[in-house]
Amino acid sequence: MSDTEKRKMRIERDALGEMNIPVEGYYGIHTLRAVHNFPFSGYQMHPEFVRAFAMVKQACAVANVELGHMDEKIGNAVITACKDIASGNLHNEIIVDPFQGGAGTSTNMNFNEVIANRAIELLNGERGDYLLVHPLRHVNMHQSTNDVYPTALKVATLNLLIKLEAEVAELQQSLQLKEQEFRNVVKVGRTELNDAVPMTLGMTFGAFAEAVARDRWRIFKCRERIKKVNLGGTAIGTGLGASRDYILCAAGKLKQITGLPVSRAENLIDVTQNMDSFVEVSGFLKAYAVNLVKISSDLRLLASGPATGLGEIKLPTLQAGSSIMAGKVNPVMPEAATQISLKVMGNDQTITLAASMGQLELNHLLPLIAHSLLESLTLLVNVTKGLSENCIAGITADHDRCKKHVEKSYALATVLVPVLGYERVENILTDAKNAGRTIREELIHQDIASPEEIDEILSPNRLCKLGYVAADLRWIK
Repeated sequence: MSDTEKRKMRIERDALGEMNIPVEGYYGIHTLRAVHNFPFSGYQMHPEFVRAFAMVKQACAVANVELGHMDEKIGNAVITACKDIASGNLHNEIIVDPFQGGAGTSTNMNFNEVIANRAIELLNGERGDYLLVHPLRHVNMHQSTNDVYPTALKVATLNLLIKLEAEVAELQQSLQLKEQEFRNVVKVGRTELNDAVPMTLGMTFGAFAEAVARDRWRIFKCRERIKKVNLGGTAIGTGLGASRDYILCAAGKLKQITGLPVSRAENLIDVTQNMDSFVEVSGFLKAYAVNLVKISSDLRLLASGPATGLGEIKLPTLQAGSSIMAGKVNPVMPEAATQISLKVMGNDQTITLAASMGQLELNHLLPLIAHSLLESLTLLVNVTKGLSENCIAGITADHDRCKKHVEKSYALATVLVPVLGYERVENILTDAKNAGRTIREELIHQDIASPEEIDEILSPNRLCKLGYVAADLRWIK
C-alpha cells in the first residue's frame, strides 16, 4: 500500500487483530471482516429493511436516554444518526451481503458502526474515535442481534404488507370495473380447454375479482401475526444483559417511531427462536401468487391468437413482441406476473425450510428468511401495480368474436338437458354435426325453439341467474 493510500485509511482493531478502513467510510472493522467473509451474492440489503433497522436502533436509543442509561448528548447524536439512515441517507454504507453466517450479527454490527461514526461526526469527532461513541457500548446498549434483527424484519414486513394490500385493493377494483363493463358480453365457458356452457365475460372477471378479494383479506389478517416483537429479549429471549425498565419500554418507543401496532411479545423466548409467523405470511403470499398465475394464464388464453386463437379479449399493446416478426405483440404483463409469482412460490419453499431448521434457542438462517420474504413482498407490490394499471385497466372485449364462438359452439345444448334428457340432446348434437349445422340452426330446424327464443336463452340476464326455474323452459316444444 502506497503512502498516499495509507493516508486515506484509518486503523481499527478488534480481538482478531487490526485492519485498514477507508477514512471516508462510516463502517468499521466488524463490517469489513464480514464483507471479506461473505462476498457471495452482490446484493444489497433491502432498503425497507435498512430503514426498519435504523428505526429499531432509534427506539432503543430513545429508551436508553429517557431512562437515564445513556448520556443524553451521546444518545441524541445516536438518535439523529438513526434518523439520518431511516430517511434514506447512508444506505450505501450498509455493505454486508444479505447472505451471511451468524444469524445477522454482521448486519447488526454494520449498523452499529455506521450509526456510531455518524454520531461521532455530529459531535465534531473523527470517524473511528470510538471513545466518543462506541458501536457496542452505546449504539448496541441493552441489545442483541437476536432481538433487533427479527424486530427490524417484522417492521419492514409490516410496512410492505400495507403497501401490498393497497395495490391488491386497486387490482380488485380494476377487475370489478371490468366485471361491470363486460356484464352483457356473452361468451363460451370452457372446462378442460373444451367448450362447456355459455356465460358472460363479466362473470370471468368477477371470479378473478373474488379470488383477489380473498387475497386482500389474507394480507390484511396476516399483519396481525407479526406485530409481536422480541425487542428487549436480547440473546435468547430472557432479557439477560438488559435492564428491566428498558425491556418494558423499548417496544413502546418503536411503536411511536414507526406508527405501526407493534408490541412486546408475552413470551420473548418463543418469538426469538420460532419463525413460523414469517412462514405464515409467506404462505399467504404464495396463495396470492397462485391466483396471479391462474389469472395471468387465463388472460393469455382469452387473448390468444389473435387471428387463430380465442381472441375474445384484447390486452393493451405495451411493446413490440418480436425482433423478427413485424407487428407481433405479446402478453408481456401477464407473463411477467407469472414469472414473479413462481419466484414467490420458490421463496416460500426457502422460507419454509429455513424456518424449520432453526435449532434450540435461535434460528441461524434468519438472514435467508429476511431476504426471501422481503424480496417476495417487493416483487408482488410492483407486479400487482403493473398488472392493474398496464394490463387489466386497458383490456377490451371483442364482442363479435365472443358471439361467433357462441354461435359455433354446441355448448348451448346443455340448457336442453333438464327437459329433453341427456340422450335426446346427444341425438340433437349428432344430427347438427352430421348436417353441418350449428346448435342454433338445429334447434330451429327441428322446431324445438325459435330464433327469438334462443336469443332469450342466451341473454345476459338469463345466464346470470343462479340455475333455472320451470318458466325459463316454457319455450321447449
